Amino acid sequence: MDMKTAIEIVPSYIQDAWWTPADGTEGTDARDASTGEVLARVSVEGLDLGAAVAHARGVGQRELGKLTIHERALKLRELAAYLNDRRKELYEVSARTGATKIDSMVDIDGGIGVLFTFSSKGRRELPNSNVIVDGPAEVLSKDGSFVGEHIYTRIPGVAVQINAFNFPVWGMLEKFAPAFIAGVPTIVKPATPSGYLAEAAVRAIVESGILPEGSLQLISGSARTLLDDLDYRDMVSFTGSATTANLLKNHPNVVRGGVRFTSETDSLNAAILGPDAVPGTPEFDAFIKSVVTEVTVKAGQKCTSIRRVIVPNELRSAVIEAIGARITERVVLGDPRAEGVTMGALASLEQLADVRSAVETMIAAGGELAFGTLDAPAVTRADGTVATVDDGAFMSPVLLSWDDAEAPEVHGLEAFGPVTSVIGYDSHDGDVSEAVRLAALGAGSLVATVCTNDPQTARALVTGIAAHHGRVLMLNREDARTSTGHGSPVPHLVHGGPGRAGGGEELGGIRSVKHHMQRTAIQGSPNMLTAVTGVWHTGAQRIIAGDPEFGAVADAVHPFRKSLAELAIGDAFASGLRKVTLEDITAFANSTGDTFYAHTDAVAAEKNPFFPGIVAHGYLLVSWAAGLFVEPLPGPVLANYGLESLRFITPVPAGDAIRVTLTAKKITPRVTDEYGEVCWDAILHNQDGEIVATYDVLTLVEKENTLYA
Repeated sequence: MDMKTAIEIVPSYIQDAWWTPADGTEGTDARDASTGEVLARVSVEGLDLGAAVAHARGVGQRELGKLTIHERALKLRELAAYLNDRRKELYEVSARTGATKIDSMVDIDGGIGVLFTFSSKGRRELPNSNVIVDGPAEVLSKDGSFVGEHIYTRIPGVAVQINAFNFPVWGMLEKFAPAFIAGVPTIVKPATPSGYLAEAAVRAIVESGILPEGSLQLISGSARTLLDDLDYRDMVSFTGSATTANLLKNHPNVVRGGVRFTSETDSLNAAILGPDAVPGTPEFDAFIKSVVTEVTVKAGQKCTSIRRVIVPNELRSAVIEAIGARITERVVLGDPRAEGVTMGALASLEQLADVRSAVETMIAAGGELAFGTLDAPAVTRADGTVATVDDGAFMSPVLLSWDDAEAPEVHGLEAFGPVTSVIGYDSHDGDVSEAVRLAALGAGSLVATVCTNDPQTARALVTGIAAHHGRVLMLNREDARTSTGHGSPVPHLVHGGPGRAGGGEELGGIRSVKHHMQRTAIQGSPNMLTAVTGVWHTGAQRIIAGDPEFGAVADAVHPFRKSLAELAIGDAFASGLRKVTLEDITAFANSTGDTFYAHTDAVAAEKNPFFPGIVAHGYLLVSWAAGLFVEPLPGPVLANYGLESLRFITPVPAGDAIRVTLTAKKITPRVTDEYGEVCWDAILHNQDGEIVATYDVLTLVEKENTLYA
């Protein structure tokens, strides 16, 4: 498809093929937000939604299951790079939705950035397998032969995403990325007014040829009966109005059939100005800038936009004046394709009517129009002329001031456009409890900003409102330049909120991958748990090289001599004993400068209830352990890059001895490199078999023994 050419009908992508309804099918018009021009018709009449679900569960699950988490993560990176090269085409389509270049950057570049982030986090933080271990094993029998732990595996169905009109690319990709990493196929259902942009993005994805079959499908139009085909294997992620969310939540397959459902809905987000942030401070300036940005980016059509500006009563007039002045100075309303335009149209004339109606209701309830107008504004058209546009969904930024800070409409009615309300709170002696109470009247929000440079004020506000919000931004002079902003969810952190905001949760890094997985408790012997998880468990079988006195097999090869192609989980090395002398302890103390009394003063050490007298440094023992297990000759082990979970358990006085047992615990080949990571279980025992210390040693090991063969 040539993205510059208006399409007659927006196709769906179902069962790995493009689909359109029969010729002559009636549909819903999708229009250019700035001109009213009909761009496309939308219809799914005749589309077999059940077949789409079956294709995802069958072909999609099968093909995604052939890849490991790391392999899927690398495909995300490849896809992100491909889409990066096609941004210009997508920007051209995005302009038709009323989005400015900055709006398009938030949507398109933001979505691509999510792919890059999840690709990186998936490879760094998750195993190169399809089973994720959750937490340590629990020993359930005295002899250790019966063990339990938790694992995550992907859900066996499909991830259905139903998206709002405001972010047709980001909204799709931020849900798709964690599902894909988890190995779950996705069906996308975008909103009609901007669904043609989602279709353009999906078309680019399909043309890349990067994704496995069945991993992504697109429904361009109504999908009212889609939930009829879902069951406990599937999940639905919804973004949109609370009214629609409640209808979906009450579907029998959600209520009784076990369909997993998460939603992000209406949110009357707040920005709170601390009493210390008076005019002339960096905090006041940052606050005003943030409010204006959130009111005007995407023409205020953001679920994270600031709807309530909560400020000390004595600063209300100053805040209103400053917001109005910045809008006047910075905002140029018009067609995004015109030079100099900084705020575009709303998504549709229907959306414009809804926002105007909400504002009229708020004015009737006591809100005063402090800035802006509900009349059709003069706008810059694509040809550079300035005029009103009857068929364009343009609206002036609107600022409402309220004398009654508790008016129900302020905290209960969302005008989903360039609209915000300013309310005041009493802040005698720096008290911010009333601001906390007003913020909570929103009944659950996605995000709030707290703007102050006073640590105590920040603590009082954040701890007071945190449970009512999914995210809180603390804004002050230190982060004003570097902050990603009030309205910008980042893939690393949770996006969602309680109550009115839907009670759902998206993003949050690897947390969102696990949302697409089932946590299962497994029980069995150490050998069986090792077989299922790919991680060695204490008590499971080992092949031990080293000292025969401690279980070594005569012809066993030191595991450090094995490449990843030869190394197996459970390959181990057991050293002999090394005696600790007082001279060793003293020399280590003198050479390192660690002269803590437990290592140097016998009288003081004996008074310490943890020690029997002078004891060896823990780090001396760890250093000796390395000397006990290391294979010194060049071989496939390339580097030691650290240790984890070090615990010192039993003190070692002079005269005792230590030995080490090292076991290959987890092997993670790197898909893109000629080496991988090996995590070794290390245990130090004393001469009596008591555990002295435990930790994991991390090494980089060649896939094939080529460098020193």
